[in-house]
Amino acid sequence: MFGIHDLTLFIISGLLLNIMPGPDSLLIMTRSATQGWRAGSAAALGIGAGTMVHVLAAALGLSALLSTSAAAFTVVKWVGAAYIVYMGVGMLRAKLREGGDSGAAKPADPVRPQAWRKIFLQGFLTNVLNPKVALFFLAFVPQFISADSSNKPLAFIILGAIFNFNGMLYCHGLALFTAFASARLKIKPLVSLWLNRTMGGLFLALGVRLALSEQR
Repeated sequence: MFGIHDLTLFIISGLLLNIMPGPDSLLIMTRSATQGWRAGSAAALGIGAGTMVHVLAAALGLSALLSTSAAAFTVVKWVGAAYIVYMGVGMLRAKLREGGDSGAAKPADPVRPQAWRKIFLQGFLTNVLNPKVALFFLAFVPQFISADSSNKPLAFIILGAIFNFNGMLYCHGLALFTAFASARLKIKPLVSLWLNRTMGGLFLALGVRLALSEQR
């Protein structure tokens, strides 16, 4: 249909690519471990929304601008890197939540929680401001669309939606697993705090890596 071929191979390849570690997975795991699976799912939904922006942009030909224009790629790259570094700094500065007049940390809520809307926006911006995601879709998806397809943009959107749906299944599963593991291990507040800060350090490294990446 619409010139799509090797759909099974596309689905399997997409699932394998989704499980590769990156800023998206780190964000979901961090939010799930510190605030529960709902926070992780909020991050996953934001990531899914960002992915669909890339899919639609690629289908309309807008993402091709990133692959042909060095200036456009550099601008998006630096904005995305700056945001990821900003998130990393925020995680590094995380503190134990103070409780009552005593100033003691609350064991049940070790790290100051963030609103789900803010977590959704973090997931969205982390994904949509990464030009490498746009280039990935431009390189990967067309391999499963025939050259004589009657409607290539529609075929691209269908494959992108399938990829995103499977990715969301994995992301929500990761959120549930991380939250369950965190609850079972009964992570202490101080350990949770340093886990958050460790993830912040990883985000800083990912931001620097994105800033140093080159257009290919």
